[in-house]
Amino acid sequence: MKRLIALTVAACALAGAAHAQDIVRGGDPKSPIASVVTVPAGYDMIYVSGMVPPVIDDKAVGVARFGDTKTQTLGVLARIEAALKSQGATMADVVMMRVLLVGDPAKEGKMDFAGMMEGYRTHFGTAAQPNKPARITSQISGLVADGMLVEIEVQAAKKK
Repeated sequence: MKRLIALTVAACALAGAAHAQDIVRGGDPKSPIASVVTVPAGYDMIYVSGMVPPVIDDKAVGVARFGDTKTQTLGVLARIEAALKSQGATMADVVMMRVLLVGDPAKEGKMDFAGMMEGYRTHFGTAAQPNKPARITSQISGLVADGMLVEIEVQAAKKK
């Protein structure tokens, strides 16, 4: 009987340890992104489809309709934040991000990586929200509407 109780206690301890595991984010602490993120068992995965920027001036055309890359990034991240909130999650739960940038005509067709990073840094790696996702950023030829420069999709992991 003592042996059965000891085995039961050990099994419960192991089960508790498995549930106590946290998401691990690795890489250079000075980097704005995690180079690797490990999500252990016990988390629900949330997949947020690619979000595009909201219109900021419905009378404008082209980039002016949506704003520059930083403005568009902030608008997209606000939409992602709202989508995550609808699932009981926050930006702190984001573990993977895919950023698509269209070349900015004002920058000779090159993507405005610096502008995207200005918007990104308001949500990730801050004192208030220190978590950073793994991320890829790519330049593409276009998005669904003329003037859109930014589309972002994320995956988040929320403890069950």
